[in-house]
Amino acid sequence: MLKQFKEFAFKGNMLDMAVGIIIGGAFGLVVKSLVDNILMPAISGIIKVPDFSNLFVALDGNDYDTLEALNAAGAPAIRYGSFINDIINLLIVAFALFVVINYVVRALQKKEEAAPPAPPPRQEVLLEEIRDLMKANTKPTL
Repeated sequence: MLKQFKEFAFKGNMLDMAVGIIIGGAFGLVVKSLVDNILMPAISGIIKVPDFSNLFVALDGNDYDTLEALNAAGAPAIRYGSFINDIINLLIVAFALFVVINYVVRALQKKEEAAPPAPPPRQEVLLEEIRDLMKANTKPTL
C-alpha cells in the first residue's frame, strides 16, 4: 500500500500539478496586489470614487460614513464595492490565463508542425505494395 502511494504521489503529473497549484497561488497574490495597489487607485482617480471597497449599502436603515463605522456598529450591509474589486480581479486573472494558454497552444502547434511525420509501419508499406501490384496485374473482364 505504501509503495503504491509513493508511486502515485511522486509521478511526474502529480508533481507538476503541485507546482502548478503553488505557482497559481503566488500568481493570485500578484494579481490581487496589481488590482488593489495599481489598477483600483487609477480607476478610482478617473471616476472620482476614493476606493471601491468602501462602497456599501447599510441594511439597518442608518447612514454610515465609512466601512469602519459600519463594522463598529455591527450593522448588516451589502458590500458591493468589494464585489466590484473581485470582478475586476477575476477579469484580470481570466485574461492572464487566456494569454498564457494561447501562448502554450501556439508553442505546441509549432513543435508539432516542425516535427517530421513518422514513417508508416512496415506492414502498411508492404500492404500498399501488394495493392499496387494487384492493380497493375488485374485486367478488366468484359
